[in-house]
Amino acid sequence: MATDYQEAIRILSEQEKILQFDSFTSEDAWKLGNIMVEEIRNQGINLTVSIRKMNGHIVFAYASEGANLNHQNWTDRKFNMVSYMECSSLLATARAHFLGRSLVEDFGLNYEEYKLCGGGFPIRVNGCMTHVITVSALAHEKDHAFIVGCLEKFLGKKAPAMDMEIPML
Repeated sequence: MATDYQEAIRILSEQEKILQFDSFTSEDAWKLGNIMVEEIRNQGINLTVSIRKMNGHIVFAYASEGANLNHQNWTDRKFNMVSYMECSSLLATARAHFLGRSLVEDFGLNYEEYKLCGGGFPIRVNGCMTHVITVSALAHEKDHAFIVGCLEKFLGKKAPAMDMEIPML
């Protein structure tokens, strides 16, 4: 069955609309990051986690024992994509599929610094993007779902689940 990219875009956009903050400080980054680490341990998974300000300054970072430098490199590429497209990296990927666009030819971006795949999510305070959360080491849709689940827990909100496959570009 083919992915309904319009429906994926709707769901992913709704997630971003719901999972916004009234404020977000470095202390909040620490608290959210620790929720993420607790979930990593509870689920018995390996992940690299990063929460960065828009200027790239890392305010929280964690790498589980099974994570490696390659995962960190992927978090860099996902951060760049979220920063550039101003939406989650999975939403950017779904939009690119829907529009038939490519990273290099249509956006002029290189694969070494950017990647259209899930695992990067914007933190918005009253609609303004202030930080980016990235994780890497799972399948990219699961990276995205992990972030959404942790944000739901932190914010005490529920967002619609995104359970469609969206191939990386």
